Amino acid sequence: MPPSEISYGFKGAILTAALRTKEHNSVNIPFFALARLTKPRSRQGGPLMSEQLAGTSAAPVTPVFRWAGSKRKILPTLAEYWNPKYSRYVEPFAGSAALFFSLQPDRAVLGDVNSDLIDAYKVIRDRPDDVHRAVTKIARNSDTYYAVRKRNPSRLSAFNRAVRFVYLNRYCFNGIYRTNNDGHFNVPYAHTKPGVVPPIERFRRCATLLQRADLRVGDFGNVLKTVRKGDFVYLDPPYVVESRRVFRKYDERDFSHSDLERLKTHVVAIVNKGASFILSYADCAEVRKLFSEWRMRRVRVRRNVAGFVSARRLANEVVVTNIDI
Repeated sequence: MPPSEISYGFKGAILTAALRTKEHNSVNIPFFALARLTKPRSRQGGPLMSEQLAGTSAAPVTPVFRWAGSKRKILPTLAEYWNPKYSRYVEPFAGSAALFFSLQPDRAVLGDVNSDLIDAYKVIRDRPDDVHRAVTKIARNSDTYYAVRKRNPSRLSAFNRAVRFVYLNRYCFNGIYRTNNDGHFNVPYAHTKPGVVPPIERFRRCATLLQRADLRVGDFGNVLKTVRKGDFVYLDPPYVVESRRVFRKYDERDFSHSDLERLKTHVVAIVNKGASFILSYADCAEVRKLFSEWRMRRVRVRRNVAGFVSARRLANEVVVTNIDI
């Protein structure tokens, strides 16, 4: 690894070495390591070697990230609408990209308004082994979690921002991504049921698939403007449901009814271009009214965003599409 990313570890304390290099006049704060004194290890150089990638994308791949509202539980239903003959897979609300990793399309566009998420994907794509090694060196406890969360990501290198992002995502409460009014991540530590860091093989397989994707930061509308004939578009936006409380954060604000109406306008354009789409959403009056001209299918799913097990329950969701199966 370059001199600016040397990592040291001491039990019970975080030792950070802020080093400046001749090439970069900015401070890089290295990974956090609490297990034992370790020797710096060499980073991977350049793209993944071909022998690392061979034969890694046949079976379904589970995402690296946990994500509130992930559609992992209805992947079999969503997969019924997919055909490998589509030109591209396009997903403007990427999140954990569970459907992308499951379908493994040859060409894709993955977008999200969350720049930290997309930047982390780029680093995982290029350096999966290094990211995994760095994350697994960080102790898993609440004190360390809050110390890592407190770090200002704008002062970290791209690599260390990705390490921080992965660590917080795996150990935060229910995989929720939420920021305060200042844009700082503020989800608490998952005391009762913290996650685990996935095995290195999953990082490698996700990296392989991410090399097929054009990763974009931005509003969903900017991604959807690039849709063309023959594309397959998957839409999984935050929910706007007046009748019940749902998590609907979209960048620094809530995803609103006007956003849903704007999405409907883009769906009309998608269909007019000769592309195919599926939209997964809470089964509610809002979506049934806005998207009534297309096919709808109700599915049952257990939602796990509620804070207490007793509050977790089955809910109805709806799949809207112009695809005939």
